[in-house]
Amino acid sequence: MDVVSDAISAVRVGRPSSTRLRVGGSWCARIAPYEGAGFHVALAGSCWMLPDGGSPLCLNTGDAVLLPHGTGHVIADRPADRATVERAVDLARVAAVPSANSAADTELLCGKYRLDQRHAHPLMAELPDVVHIPNRAGRHGELRAAIDLLGREVATSAPGSAVALPSLLDLLLVYLVRAWMADSTTSRWPAALNDPVVAAALRALHEDPAEAWSNERLAARVGVSRATLARRFTALVGRAPMAYLTWWRLTRAAALLRATPDALDTIARRVGYSSPYALSHAFSRQYGTTPGRYRAGVTA
Repeated sequence: MDVVSDAISAVRVGRPSSTRLRVGGSWCARIAPYEGAGFHVALAGSCWMLPDGGSPLCLNTGDAVLLPHGTGHVIADRPADRATVERAVDLARVAAVPSANSAADTELLCGKYRLDQRHAHPLMAELPDVVHIPNRAGRHGELRAAIDLLGREVATSAPGSAVALPSLLDLLLVYLVRAWMADSTTSRWPAALNDPVVAAALRALHEDPAEAWSNERLAARVGVSRATLARRFTALVGRAPMAYLTWWRLTRAAALLRATPDALDTIARRVGYSSPYALSHAFSRQYGTTPGRYRAGVTA
């Protein structure tokens, strides 16, 4: 697994959901804050979005927007002011109203990803409240292709669509995160993954968190001195290498407790702890509960 894949997998819970929305005339919908991430893709026409605490944003055909922290917002046919917000209704009610079926209709794909934000990887936590990727020629070709495929898939009821659509939505999330990383000039994690030393160290820790890593062994793996690794890694990642490794091992343990029936000793070995006791002690220190109670809570 690479760092971006692991960062997304660590917080993913369940399957994404989506709604195809085709509206015309005057309309306005409110989407409440959500424990996960929301998204909109403008398949045709245009609309406006007003995130809570943010500025109005115009979405044109081919634009995509990700709200990675589940920020509440309003989408409407016009720039949202106070009067617009006050007349907003639930998205489901807007979707239930037939459109004017005119050339000026707007068609959106709206949806949500279920994310466990309590264990968000710092890469995901660093994403801004609103990630807007406008449709620009020559930029983010893989994202454009995914949006085109999504548009075709939601317009039909072809065989296999129940499998294809969630898979395309998962792909959309990856491409939106990639696009943000490519466009970001000031964020820490895109810089970390573009630094050859730090990226190689992160890749090694993610590929085999159960390895008996030390600062010396990791520095030797990436071909630099221990001091150079510590300086560059800490500056870009925000944690020293071994502190990051501890955090990542426990994050992986939490994900395995959520997603698998594996015994605690099996999970301990997979994430680099010598015994269930050692894992339980570290897990309780980080999460304030035992692995057993954590598993019981998320599966209740």
